[in-house]
Amino acid sequence: MRRWLAYPMVTATLLGVWLLLNESVAPGTVILGGVLSLGTALTLGTLDLPGGRFRRPQAAVSLLLVVLADIVRSNIAVTRIILRPGQGGRVSGFVRIPLDLRAPYGLATLACIITATPGTVWVAHDRTRNTILLHILDLVDERVWIDTIKGRYEKRLMELFE
Repeated sequence: MRRWLAYPMVTATLLGVWLLLNESVAPGTVILGGVLSLGTALTLGTLDLPGGRFRRPQAAVSLLLVVLADIVRSNIAVTRIILRPGQGGRVSGFVRIPLDLRAPYGLATLACIITATPGTVWVAHDRTRNTILLHILDLVDERVWIDTIKGRYEKRLMELFE
């Protein structure tokens, strides 16, 4: 059974998303979604994925709340920048941030968080120096961004993945 259903949570999640996107629980939709979900899970089994463990679910909830609040705040800030283009003397720029986080899933999650937050884009990751390069729409102070990424996100991600 383990061979056919190597990733049961992934299979169930994919099936659930399929049903939500199709807005139907008709037998044909469920069967097609089940086949696609099983096929995807079998494909994942052939990949050489790095090992990882998800720890401390309460830290995940805390991180989720922080990220959601930051996304809302960033949406408001970017909206103000767009609606008032001539005010404030905005300067965009790049910031290189040193990281202590090395877990592949933690880095992937950090990339998703940064890219999902309006006004920031993950540009590059230097594996040898373990730094990331970000583009910031409204760069006022580099130190604030370094402290934000390291204090608000990296610390919590290290609790989860390392």
